[in-house]
Amino acid sequence: MSNPEVVLAFSGGLDTSFCVPYLRERGYDVVTLFVDTGGVGEEERCYIEARSKELGAVAHVTEEGGEALWREVVVPLVWGGALYQGQYPLLCSDRYLIARRGLELAARRGTQLFAHGCTGMGNDQVRFDATVLALGDFKILAPIRDLQSQSNVRAYEQTFLEERGFQVRPKTGKYSINTNLLGVTASGAEIDAFAPPGPETYTISAIPSAWPRVPRRVRITFEQGVATALDGERLPGAGLLAQLNRLFGAYGVGRGIYTGDTTIGLKGRIVFECPGLTALLTAHRALGEAVLTVHQNRFRRQAAERWTELVYQGLFYEPLKRDLEALLQSSQRFVSGTVTVETSGGTCHAVAIDSEHILRNARAVYAQSADWGAAQAEGFIQLFAQPTVLSARVNPVDRLGR
Repeated sequence: MSNPEVVLAFSGGLDTSFCVPYLRERGYDVVTLFVDTGGVGEEERCYIEARSKELGAVAHVTEEGGEALWREVVVPLVWGGALYQGQYPLLCSDRYLIARRGLELAARRGTQLFAHGCTGMGNDQVRFDATVLALGDFKILAPIRDLQSQSNVRAYEQTFLEERGFQVRPKTGKYSINTNLLGVTASGAEIDAFAPPGPETYTISAIPSAWPRVPRRVRITFEQGVATALDGERLPGAGLLAQLNRLFGAYGVGRGIYTGDTTIGLKGRIVFECPGLTALLTAHRALGEAVLTVHQNRFRRQAAERWTELVYQGLFYEPLKRDLEALLQSSQRFVSGTVTVETSGGTCHAVAIDSEHILRNARAVYAQSADWGAAQAEGFIQLFAQPTVLSARVNPVDRLGR
């Protein structure tokens, strides 16, 4: 009888490299799947395929995932503009797409076995497992999670591979690095120890000494909330964000160090880089503030915060997430126009907005002119402040510091 076949979500890093011989030694034929969700070049793709074969996988499959990640994660994230705990831009959300593609490959190959390289300590295991459970009747194999009794899991993995003649990249042995269209995250070593991250943890955002001396301006065009062009050139979503990563990464935009409350209750600390997404969020926020009503903007942020929490926590297929996306999409009907974003290094700002949907009154310009009189302004203020004024009069407490 042939060995049972398992589809392994594979990146070529330490964890997923360990999984291949580990599963083979337990009687499985391993089919590796690399979903390219952006951020890697052809050389890295070739390395990942060669690594899979070197480790003994019976087959390797590479699939494109950049455009799907753009549609399913980047677009609704930008619509809402909310970051997890006000800081983290959901850079590991490609896990949902990778898991779904893995299940589709498993179904095509006639197996119900799916494996991933997540630990038992982080959020990615929740993202993978919850997706698998929501999408079908599959058995999950998680070799790294099975190692949690080891005192130093990464050291154990490295020794395991080296004892079998497989070399480990120095950087992947020290850090856990994830790269996709949204950006790059790094954890491990001194990052986990809450110490200053080493310079090698940053890969796509330049250090200050390397920033160009001339400021850079980029015009980003939106159609109903979706970015469609840079400097007048129409681009597919994945290509547009990749270009923004290059342009703003050269100026060191989008760096962050983040300590978050993970789904399983631990504090998780990571270094992240997202230059293109930072520019995109900056531009969209400026356009939305100009064309949407105050009530739309306020409630949109509330909806976006809940959407972000669901995606971060692993609940990508929660029905409420789809409901919130429908609301966010509806709010974008008039979010069309072009925003000029400028950077001199480190940060970026929206310096100009051009849209026919800006909510402005030609006869009233803030701090310059108005089409109402002083009596109207005074009457409005009296009515608007009435609850506060009544409370102060009926229940005086320390008025004027006395």
